[in-house]
Amino acid sequence: MKDTLGVLLAGGAGERLYPLTRDRAKPAVTFGGAYRIIDITLSNCINSDLRKVYILTQYKALSLNRHVREGWGSVVARELGEFIENLPPMKRVSDNWYLGTADAVYQNIYSIGSEGSKHVLILSGDHIYKMNYQLMLDQHRAAGADVTLATILIDPSECNRFGVMEIDSHGRITGFEEKPKQTKLRSPYNPEMVSGSMGVYLFNTDVLLPVLLKDAEDPNSSHDFGNDILPKLLGQYKIYSYNFIDENKKEAQYWRDVGTIEAYYEANLDLVAVSPVFNLYDKHWPIRTHQRQYPPAKFVFGEPGRTGMSIDSIVCPGCILSGGYVRNSVLSPDVRVNSYTEVDASIIFSHVNIGRHCRIRRAIIDRDVHIPEGTVIGFDAVEDAKNYVVTETGITIVTRDYSLFENPVAVDYFTSE
Repeated sequence: MKDTLGVLLAGGAGERLYPLTRDRAKPAVTFGGAYRIIDITLSNCINSDLRKVYILTQYKALSLNRHVREGWGSVVARELGEFIENLPPMKRVSDNWYLGTADAVYQNIYSIGSEGSKHVLILSGDHIYKMNYQLMLDQHRAAGADVTLATILIDPSECNRFGVMEIDSHGRITGFEEKPKQTKLRSPYNPEMVSGSMGVYLFNTDVLLPVLLKDAEDPNSSHDFGNDILPKLLGQYKIYSYNFIDENKKEAQYWRDVGTIEAYYEANLDLVAVSPVFNLYDKHWPIRTHQRQYPPAKFVFGEPGRTGMSIDSIVCPGCILSGGYVRNSVLSPDVRVNSYTEVDASIIFSHVNIGRHCRIRRAIIDRDVHIPEGTVIGFDAVEDAKNYVVTETGITIVTRDYSLFENPVAVDYFTSE
């Protein structure tokens, strides 16, 4: 992978993940308690030995920039020419902010060209999956491809969520449909399925750069890879499909776009099963991140009805279950659940204090929120909607400005009461 440069797109506004993206970039949103969404793709890069990565940021990127700097800068060896580096919009070739995925790459064309890499691997910062990009590069070279697209087998009923491919028996892409309502296309890898784009594109650099320049000059283009760049390349260049090989090593392939609240919620709860659908505990494919220093998690009180315990859950360091009961949930670092409180099927971000006698289910609670004693969340959507954001599927999101009190009571997180 020494001749390959990674370009990770992390600049989207993340409107569909609002309000979790109100104050932060989508790739910086907490995932699995200890991680950020972007950590999954960056871990794929390191595990694939891809050690030159530009991260293209734009909206509300302060916490994302800080996380990358503190957690990923020391993973690579700068003295060997390796880097994981944030690139904010600099308007070097345009007076606009990023107008689309292709425009984001185009606006950094000088930085990309100056690296002199033979290949450019374009990635997304909001997908959850495990993939060895080295295998994709090996196939790309063996096929003599100009462009290779990573594809995953999907049910035809899901084609409206993906760009779908027509692929011949040799793996060459001969047709492309962007999120069609229906399609007659079928995959050569499984005739009952359709090959959908994973948003992972491998270009020869000498193909990518002129294509980006041409697209930038097109006033009718939306400057998007899926809508504009890839369809125009058909017939002009050798474009191949790389059928996804899942390093997650489960019966079903795992790839999730966590761009909506529902998808994000489900992907987190995928982690807490006895045999998790997405395995964070695989020593052969480690997921890395930056973690602050907290004391170990603590579970206190064992009285009937007041037992500090957790079942089928992820509980991160710094958490105290002080007589509270947590089930089927994900607790980020430094969360306190006080006596006689029950938390079920919920995602709790860092620095949250949940008071006594609370009942919470199917909720996402953002960081730094204090839940007052006796609060009930997730049992009455109409009542919840008066104070919080409630999705159509009944997931309640609690953020600081939706909290019942603007000035939460200061809490001593290291007491047992």
